[in-house]
Parts: sequence; C-alpha cells; structure tokens
Amino acid sequence: MLSYDIVVIGGGPAGLAAAIEAKKNGVDSILLIERDRELGGILQQCIHNGFGLHEFNEELTGPEYADRFIKELMKMEIDYKLNTMVLDISEDKIVKAINSEDGFMIIKAKAVILAMGCRERTRGALAIPGTRPSGIFTAGTAQRFINIEGYMVGKKVFILGSGDIGLIMARRLTLEGAQVIGVAEIMAYSGGLTRNIVQCLEDYDIPLMLSHTVTEIRGKDRVEGVVVSRVDENRKPIPGTEKYFECDTLLLSVGLIPENELSKKAGIKLNPITGGPIVNESMETTVAGIFACGNVLHVHDLVDYVTDESRRAGKNAAKYIKGELYDSGDILKTNPGNGIRYIVPHMIRLENIQDSVNLFMRVNDVYKNVRMIVRSNNTIIKELKKRRLAPSEMEKITVNINQLKGKGLSDITVEILKEEGDR
Repeated sequence: MLSYDIVVIGGGPAGLAAAIEAKKNGVDSILLIERDRELGGILQQCIHNGFGLHEFNEELTGPEYADRFIKELMKMEIDYKLNTMVLDISEDKIVKAINSEDGFMIIKAKAVILAMGCRERTRGALAIPGTRPSGIFTAGTAQRFINIEGYMVGKKVFILGSGDIGLIMARRLTLEGAQVIGVAEIMAYSGGLTRNIVQCLEDYDIPLMLSHTVTEIRGKDRVEGVVVSRVDENRKPIPGTEKYFECDTLLLSVGLIPENELSKKAGIKLNPITGGPIVNESMETTVAGIFACGNVLHVHDLVDYVTDESRRAGKNAAKYIKGELYDSGDILKTNPGNGIRYIVPHMIRLENIQDSVNLFMRVNDVYKNVRMIVRSNNTIIKELKKRRLAPSEMEKITVNINQLKGKGLSDITVEILKEEGDR
C-alpha cells in the first residue's frame, strides 16, 4: 500500500493549484492523480485567450495559464501520475487507482482533495427526437477534435445552447472555414458570458435565437438538418413555430455536470442545486479530511475563481493534517434567498476564519439595478448595488470576520431586492 499525506484527484487547474498551495503550507508528501495523458485538464484544448485576467493581470490562452502551474508543480517536485484512473475512495481516505505502468494501487491518505471537474450534458440527457446519425457532438468534444487531435467536425454547423464553450466554438469553427448557421438557446437569456456573446457571435454575424430549441434531428447516416422551435415560458415547444435548418453537424452546449461518482462512493453529501459536495469555509466536505474545489464543487465561469478556491482547499487540507482546523465555536449556515440560486460555502465555522470569507453564488434570472443584501436574522451585514446580474456570471461577496464574530448571529441569507420600476 502506498501512503501520502494528501492525494489530489484531478490534474486540471483546480488540482494543480490545490497541490501547490498544500506544498507551500508545509506538506511535502503529496500525490496528484490525473486520468488524461497530460496535466492541465480542459485548459489544454482552450487555445483562445481570456484566461488569467484576475490571477495574473494578463490575457493568456488556456495552455499558457496551465503551463505556469505545471512548471511550478514540477519545480516543487510534487509527485504525480498520468493516465491513472481512480476507481474508488472510502470514508477513511483509502484511494484505489489503476494505470498500465503500476497496475492496481491502494493509496492511504491523511487528506484527499477532489478536483475531478465536470462533464457535458449529452443528447441522451436532453432526449431530442429524431434519428441517430453521425455529426452530433458536445461542444467540448468538438473543441478537442479540432484543437488537439486536428480533425474538423463539420462544414455547416448548428449549435444548441449558448454556454461559453458553445459560443467559443462558434467562433472557432468560423475561423476554420465552417459556416455556423445559428445558436439556439431554450432560456430567455444566454448561458454564456457577455464578452463571449459579443466576441464570438455578434462579431461574426452569427444569430442567437433565445427561447428556441432543437425539436428534431434529421438525417440517416449523417446529420442533414435540424428543426428548431420557439418555446413558451415553460420551455415547451410552441406548435407552428418550427423552422428547418440544413446542416451537417449539431453541437450541444447545454450545461455541465460536476463529476461526483467518486464523491458518492465516499459517502459525501451533495447539494441538489449545484450537483457538487456540500462544503464549509475550508472547502471540506461532509466527510472529515476530504476537500473539494473547482468544477467538481460547482461550475465556474472563470478559471481565476477556480484557482482562488482551490488554493483555499490546499491550504486547509494542510491545516487539517496538522490539526489546525476547528469544529467548535459558532457555525453559520448560508441560505440562498430571493433571486439567489445557491451559495458556496454552505456553512461557515467562524473559528477557522482569519480575516474574511468569500461567498460565491449565482442568481436565478437576469436582474437590472438591484441590491444584493447579506443578512442574518434582521441584521443587514452587507449591501451591494448591482446594475446587472445574470445567471451566467458568478457573483462573489466578501464578508469581513468582524461583521460575523461575536454578534450572536445564526444563519446568513443573501437575497436580491429590486429597485422600484426596474427589472
């Protein structure tokens, strides 16, 4: 049996940042496990720029962003294994993994950091009617084919879903010579960042059809076209609004699902809204000594936020090993109020907060000219004015510990209050 102080599962931006931070906080015995053939995760196929604006005050490509952390990991001589699949994690932190070089391995850890990322929803998850021809890809798969494997996925493309990967692929396919006919979004608003709508669709005259969805796929051996319909307020197709678009490829960019099969095996409780583990202020899950960060916890819009969150996971995993995390004292739960879909972390142990705590959240609709209120009971802890909020963009509120400690507070609620006459 192998033995490490910390085992990090996942070699993407979350796993890299967590492992490096744990090392910086005095833990030398660390093993990072990655199932792919190289470190860096999804960043390696994201050759567009826009990464690192918060972290480095620079605009980097995905591989450039990942490379900075990979080099640091190697410089710090942190152990890692590639092409290695983790099969199981137990509550007592026994990790079972396998690869072609070492075979089956049992690894005993004092702490585990989950950084497995997320996966894309597929056609099967949507149950789109029609035949099953070739030419249907998730946006991320198409991105890997084009940017890493060197294969073009199609010449005439329709995209369902306006998530960021789909928007970026609309531009990428156009630059590679394909014709992108349009993007359909079932919601009344886009699921992607505003900058991506502008830079990837509007700059290339690619139409975005809000409140529309694909209701039929046509073609026997290869996609020949799709039928797109307008949807009502309940997202049900409206009869008589069908429109046919000839195409040879359909890309799906319809949401991401945190990969938590291993978390379930370890007995970790998941949040039904995020699909990720329930965590406290230290990124520790409901199983002591198992931490989570990155897209396995909740789907992020910016990798910079992943890095920030993962550093906290790595730092606190090191504290856990050294017996420096406390379960005693005041514990506050965070509750999403009006207009807030979820908040991470889900609970805060005040004894473990030094200066401040960051609350990450997403709203459930598009709002303009509103106030975000952080309150406990009837006490307003913080109030922020916001000109615009959208579900596609994560919100972060920093609360100073002096506003929480010694106040006799119970739960924390974040809610949105509308200004008169605005929505």
